Amino acid sequence: MLIGITYDLRQDYLDLGFGEEETAEFDHPDTINSIDSTLKTLGYETEKIGNIWNLTKNLASGKRWDIVFNIAEGLYGLSREAQVPALLEAFNIPYVFSDPLVLSVSLQKGMAKRVFRDLGIPTADFMEIHNPEDIENVKLPFPLFAKPIAEGTGKGISKSSHIKDNAELKQTCTELLKKFNQPVLLETYLPGREFTVGITGTDNKAESVGVMEITLSDKAEQYAYSFENKENWEGRVSYKPVDDPEAKLAVKTALDAWKGLGCRDGGRVDVRSDANGIPNIIEINPLAGLRPNYSDLPMICDFYGITYTELIRRIMNSALERVSSDNFFPGKI
Repeated sequence: MLIGITYDLRQDYLDLGFGEEETAEFDHPDTINSIDSTLKTLGYETEKIGNIWNLTKNLASGKRWDIVFNIAEGLYGLSREAQVPALLEAFNIPYVFSDPLVLSVSLQKGMAKRVFRDLGIPTADFMEIHNPEDIENVKLPFPLFAKPIAEGTGKGISKSSHIKDNAELKQTCTELLKKFNQPVLLETYLPGREFTVGITGTDNKAESVGVMEITLSDKAEQYAYSFENKENWEGRVSYKPVDDPEAKLAVKTALDAWKGLGCRDGGRVDVRSDANGIPNIIEINPLAGLRPNYSDLPMICDFYGITYTELIRRIMNSALERVSSDNFFPGKI
């Protein structure tokens, strides 16, 4: 079986002149090489494709794969994570991880929160700030928390994201609107514990591979797992596996969100508790980082005795099982 691997390599975009924060979600060579070598260890033939531009050239030349292992984040637009799987669907080529609908909704965090709210899954009250005039209509109680509506890896999140009054509200939201050129998600601040839950599988076969708690030290930017804290986590952030009742409830909440949104194969769900100790969904990550000894999902697996090879095996088994029941006929177009 030939598996193509699609991805956005961070250095490629840095070489084109993009900045460190702009490229924060893109991958390190260690990630790509680890996925490639692990798939080969599992008995698959592999081909590194790269980003959507390379994928397009390959498809136009007639190249096909039995399945594509897709971790491409995309560069432009609110549906950037959906672009590679949408293109693959147009050519009837199966792929690993979630579909374009899920990737679009999960990236636009306001839309995802509407789904969670409709499903009865706890998530903080919120509103979207589309322009400076919207700031005048905010009725949510302080403190608040602001971030770009469609970014990941902590992009746009800093100590200024925690908002205590109207002056900070106006300044932070105005700066985020200008810098990221997209709506701002404004939420009531969740003051409780923060967890991240690793998940593999699809639908009723989805299961947690573990949960870890994220704790900030005095050296960290406070109030949030921010871009700065993620990029320079050593000495700022501590991670530990947890199994107390609140953590178990966080796992249940994460699985409810994963299944409710229709996520597939593997990923991660970020959860933070409110003042009453009730875990709320912060966001869902259907394209979680897979860099060994660095990304949260492999780190969770390490805590729970799940090797990197076993993680990739579980992801592939989920994908192949559901693809076998789908109407995919690779190579027919």
